[in-house]
Amino acid sequence: MKIRFLFFLVFHCSFSQVNIKGKVYDSKGPLEGAAIYFNSTMVGTTTNSEGEFSIKTEEGHFELIISYLGYKTIRYNLYTNEYKKPLVFALEENRYTLDEVVLKKIKYDKKWKANLKRFYREFFGNTKLSKDCKIINPKTLFFYYNSKDNIFNAFTKAPLIIRHNGLGYSITYDLVYFSVEKDFVKSLGYSQFKNLQGSKHKKRTWKKNRLVTYNGSVNHFLKSILANRVKREGFVIEQFIRLPNKERPSDTEIKKARKKITSYKKTINFSRKIENPVTDIDSALVTIRKSNLPKLKDSIYKKDLKSKDILVKKEGKLRLDFKNNLLVIYKKEKEEKNYRRRGLESSLKFRPQMSTIIPTTRPILIDKNGILDNPLDLVYEGYWAFERFANFLPLDYNPKKD
Repeated sequence: MKIRFLFFLVFHCSFSQVNIKGKVYDSKGPLEGAAIYFNSTMVGTTTNSEGEFSIKTEEGHFELIISYLGYKTIRYNLYTNEYKKPLVFALEENRYTLDEVVLKKIKYDKKWKANLKRFYREFFGNTKLSKDCKIINPKTLFFYYNSKDNIFNAFTKAPLIIRHNGLGYSITYDLVYFSVEKDFVKSLGYSQFKNLQGSKHKKRTWKKNRLVTYNGSVNHFLKSILANRVKREGFVIEQFIRLPNKERPSDTEIKKARKKITSYKKTINFSRKIENPVTDIDSALVTIRKSNLPKLKDSIYKKDLKSKDILVKKEGKLRLDFKNNLLVIYKKEKEEKNYRRRGLESSLKFRPQMSTIIPTTRPILIDKNGILDNPLDLVYEGYWAFERFANFLPLDYNPKKD
């Protein structure tokens, strides 16, 4: 089974300082203490008693988040070249779509605890770092499970406060959408990172963990493409096409085979070897065995791609433009044991991290800092799907400056 993961965190930046000013108010007047920050970064501030804020940033395209408890969060696309005068934001009180009576009936019982455990697993992942993540205010979460369609959803009444003891961050995460449907995890939210306080020993550990986390990550990969350093940074890129698996019987054939076996009145030896089917039952057994084969099959047709094979500049904009899909191999680190146990060759002493990139649209816009214009343009499978929020760094993380 391929685990697919889609995590939506957006931020864009460039390099000249700009001082952005603005004001936040509601129907009663200025709001003091509203959070103003650039999504998934360390850059943020709060409004003063007059509802005013000032935040310095680089030139470029940003996703500015305006948040205040009990009010609807505003996501504002900020283009510094269009900034002429102070920004003004009017916040609206948040009216939950679920009735307040329903919210009051939430029970923090065994079922809720089991759902919380599942949320931890699906949201933070199952890497070593996931064990270092703790939600400080878990009771703000409530869950919904549709057993018929096998869909698991999580909601929050307030932003999650997350303490990441492995990377040394305190993270405020405003969860907008979270869903697990079959083997596809979707998560949408806004996050603000702050450094934890710690001893010199802890800070050295955090610095080391951050660098290891960055190496081989999606951000590392995209920046290596822009710098034309793919091979030097440890990445190998291969191009593949995904087609229906001809060796697997059709769903209709599988259905007929199952019907044939269930209607057969004599005893069937399911474990016997069948090299050349003779009877209808033999054929049905062979069909059932082949039903376990994947529906789709990947076929690699081009190896050792370079940046120029993927990155193009058109109409003044950088784009990732390639046919079909990409297999990305990071050769400088091995996969974690927790991942290697997932049906992979556990006997191998060193298995490099392998991920696949499946575009949802083409072309994919990317800025000069390696940040996608719309992260929803790509879906990740393999190791990058295994590494979830526990292995995310602020998008303004710089291994040379940390």
